[in-house]
Amino acid sequence: KRSVRWWHWLRTRLRKFDIVFIDREIFDNTTTDMERRFRDSCGRLVIDVDDAIFLRYPEKFDELMRLADLVVCGNHFLEEKVRPLNSSICHVPTCVDLDEYTARSKGSGSGSNPVIGWMGTSGNVKYLSVAAEALRIFASEAPFELRVVVPEISALREIDMSGVHVVHEPWQPEREVDQLRRFDIGLMPLFPNQEWDIYKCGLKLIQYLAVGVPGIAAPVGVNAEILDDNQNGIAAQTTEEWLTALRFLSGDPEKRWQMGQRGRETVAQKYSIQANYPVLRDALQRLLPSAD
Repeated sequence: KRSVRWWHWLRTRLRKFDIVFIDREIFDNTTTDMERRFRDSCGRLVIDVDDAIFLRYPEKFDELMRLADLVVCGNHFLEEKVRPLNSSICHVPTCVDLDEYTARSKGSGSGSNPVIGWMGTSGNVKYLSVAAEALRIFASEAPFELRVVVPEISALREIDMSGVHVVHEPWQPEREVDQLRRFDIGLMPLFPNQEWDIYKCGLKLIQYLAVGVPGIAAPVGVNAEILDDNQNGIAAQTTEEWLTALRFLSGDPEKRWQMGQRGRETVAQKYSIQANYPVLRDALQRLLPSAD
């Protein structure tokens, strides 16, 4: 990775670029040396912030924010952290391409038993522990499949899922949208008291809603805003709330369909590339000399 970044920097020295756009940070360390080199070679630096990177290296974060000509923030919680350091902010939430994330058709569920799904990285399987007790109780009441779409599932062995019919489906990037469309309900549990989770941008929930799958999600950070007062899914944090949500959505296919449709409309209006591209385009154009 380091040699690739040096090659990228050399290209900015050899060619005339208007803007250098950096996703979060270049290297996972405490220095800003490389970011400064990129800015010096180009003159305009844009940094995209979509996670709580300031929790790891707070001094580096402060330096980067002051160095940037524009900071693109993925949610309002991140904006609040950035604004005291840099007032040049563009709000662009995490987005998906609706041309790629096509909606599931009505009645396209996997069968008589609902498929309750979770998709994510192997390192985030731990979040399912938040909903584990509710899933165990619900498994004793009604049949369902818990489909976990993840590259590697060994971390799930540390979570008590006794009595739950768990199916592991390896995540495949070329099939990701199809894998999502085969869910009936999507889960996004988060830990209630972890600062890192407050600043997440809700990609998992946005992905579910984009294909018309209602979500059950922890109302942490931006998730509550995405759920839109339980119009696109149901907020749940306690075991009782998770259990109530599972019972409600699993037992009412028509309600699932209605919530999924509203969710897709919300994504189209607020969390799609189609809706947010003009915002980012205009913000970048304002940095160019011709826009002065």
